[in-house]
Amino acid sequence: MQKILTYLVLILLSAGSLSQEPEKVIASIFEESLTDTTAYNHLRYLCKNTSGRLAGSSASLKAIEYTRQALIDAGSDTVWLQKVIVPHWVRGFEECRIFSSEMGEYDLSVSTLGLSTGTDLEGIKAEIIEVHDFNKLKDLGRNRIEGKIVFFNRPVDNRLINTFAGYGGAVNQRISGAAEASRYGAAAVIVRSVTQSLHDFPHTGTTHYPDDIKKIPAVAVSTVDADLLSCWLKKDPTLTVRLLTTCKTLPDTTSFNVIGEIRGYLKPEEYITVGGHLDSWDITEGAHDDAGGCVQAIEMIRIYRSLGIKPKRTIRAVMFMNEEISTTGGKTYAEEAFRKGEKHYAALESDRGVMSPRGFGFDASGPRLEKLQSLAKYFVPFNIRDFDPGGGGSDIAPLKPLGALQIGYIPDVQRYFFYHHSANDTFEQVNIRELQLGSAAIASLIYLIDLNDY
Repeated sequence: MQKILTYLVLILLSAGSLSQEPEKVIASIFEESLTDTTAYNHLRYLCKNTSGRLAGSSASLKAIEYTRQALIDAGSDTVWLQKVIVPHWVRGFEECRIFSSEMGEYDLSVSTLGLSTGTDLEGIKAEIIEVHDFNKLKDLGRNRIEGKIVFFNRPVDNRLINTFAGYGGAVNQRISGAAEASRYGAAAVIVRSVTQSLHDFPHTGTTHYPDDIKKIPAVAVSTVDADLLSCWLKKDPTLTVRLLTTCKTLPDTTSFNVIGEIRGYLKPEEYITVGGHLDSWDITEGAHDDAGGCVQAIEMIRIYRSLGIKPKRTIRAVMFMNEEISTTGGKTYAEEAFRKGEKHYAALESDRGVMSPRGFGFDASGPRLEKLQSLAKYFVPFNIRDFDPGGGGSDIAPLKPLGALQIGYIPDVQRYFFYHHSANDTFEQVNIRELQLGSAAIASLIYLIDLNDY
């Protein structure tokens, strides 16, 4: 009798869900999101009370506890912490001063790159040599580079409308510049910040060293000071730089992904994941990168509960830890899903900032992509029109082998790299309406994907 009653309840729930007109449900999602400030308040707290949430830091632990409670308050059926092993890199003190017999002295605005090795307490003082790409290192050779500080000064191509393409065309000097310069005996590297903006905020990020390479110190310099340094070098090619950075890498430590879910009523064994990364660089509030993506995932849970939307599949909001340095949060989440034999139907990542929504990217092709693109009609009233091939993200990518459709949330990204990895990425740079519209767009897309079979 109990089984029969359960079956009847499921049929009634399913019938109720299917009888709703999707257009009306989506309209109610946007109305709920645009008239509620919960997500904005969550963002304010994360930015102002847990700034510098680098994996392994005390700020990251405070953010973990806050978002755990936020998911409970949003109405999740279950909330838990998933253990993640993370690196523990500490910035310390940093200073970079240039000395010229013609122009005098000047302190550059710099930020040490993540995982960089430090100098000793005396720092490094050496001549500097400017290059724009790795081929120039080869042309110069060890005789010209050894013992000097290499200055990578290739700017982002501002002609590219796709700002991520511009970023991708310049970021290799940040990621691999120190390792490449080390091959020729360089003492350290200074890297032009990877941003389209011309301002005095240095933009940090990770640098990587292969096992067979001697680690040398690496810092990013603001674009304003990169131009100034280049100008001084043209006037005085023999100027010197004193670089001091006391960063260090401590033993790996334990952190956590934060997970909350609404259990599906019809296919609870199938999962749809929506998330962002909770960690941020230590120099920033990390509003757009990526506290905003996290609160949008929490907001999806809150909206569903507030409107009484009952998903067929189990919907999860995940705050991934340690995206910035080595993505162990996303890897751990996928590894545990594989170990448990979970079926992951779809996964969406919001990690491109929380400016006005433009649409979504889907890692799909052929008839499946066409079916997903047909959903665009539901978003026309909200001026959300881009449903394109592509999609995914670094934290959800490990779910792809489990069959999860990869989806990327796409906002207007023209301003994103003005903030990315810098102290300029503050709460004040987020517009509440843009955040709310993005939350509604994400919740609506997940509703439609869950309602149908894609």
